[in-house]
Parts: sequence; structure tokens; C-alpha cells
Amino acid sequence: MNRNDVTEKIISTKVSKGITWESVSQKVGLSKEWTTAACLGQMTLDAHQAKVLGEIFELTDDEQKWLQVVPYKGSLPTQVPTDPLIYRWYEIVNVYGTTIKELIHEEFGDGIMSAIDFSMDIVRQPDPKGDRVNVVLSGKFLPYKQY
Repeated sequence: MNRNDVTEKIISTKVSKGITWESVSQKVGLSKEWTTAACLGQMTLDAHQAKVLGEIFELTDDEQKWLQVVPYKGSLPTQVPTDPLIYRWYEIVNVYGTTIKELIHEEFGDGIMSAIDFSMDIVRQPDPKGDRVNVVLSGKFLPYKQY
């Protein structure tokens, strides 16, 4: 057994029971974005959070322990994603990445946006021309230091 096996069990149980990520996040007590990332193997849970997921997804004690192991982050199976939705994010970074970088540097200086001190919010935005996906990414700015 490994972390990927636990992730597959979580996904399988979610599908078979008709569970939503929103309902899981409410029981865990954290955002649906972070909770989903944790369930998909990208975040480390504490013992209490792992127990909550264990109850929801019928995980054994050993499987719950795997949820508490620091994962190898980055879950895409190929360098260039083939899933259409994920590929569009890749496309966004390819097209707008240099613009994002330039504007962040102009506003903040030489540094990066943290993906560690980070939050994300995904909401459906109704629109008569077709609903829109509203994604807000918020990361702490970390300047490069001189030494």
C-alpha cells in the first residue's frame, strides 16, 4: 500500500457514494480547495483530519496514516498535461505567464508568489452568456534577499 492507493480508494468511494468535495471539506473544517488537494494526495493531514476522512471514506488505520505522510507534490502524469481542463491552465501559464511575472515584479519587486503560504477560491459565477469559472489565487510575496 502507498499514498496513491489511498487516493484511489478515496476517489472510488466518493464516486460510489455520491460524496461531494464541499461536504467533505465541511466535515474537515477547511476550504473545499485545500481539502480536495489533500484527498487527491497533495497535502499532509494531521491525525484528526485523517480520522475524519477515514470515517467518510471508510479508511483503515494504516490508510489514515498514509494521509499523514508528507506527499511527493505534483501529480500530473506527463510534463504537458493531456486532460483538456488541466491543459487550459498550462495554456494560460504559457500565454500569460510572462505577463503575470512582469506585473508582479513591477508591483512587488524581484521575488516570487508563494505556493506554500497560499489560498485558492473557486466559485461558479452565473452569466446569461454561459456560467463562468472564477478562480482567485492568493500567495504571499517572497522577495529574493541580498547576501
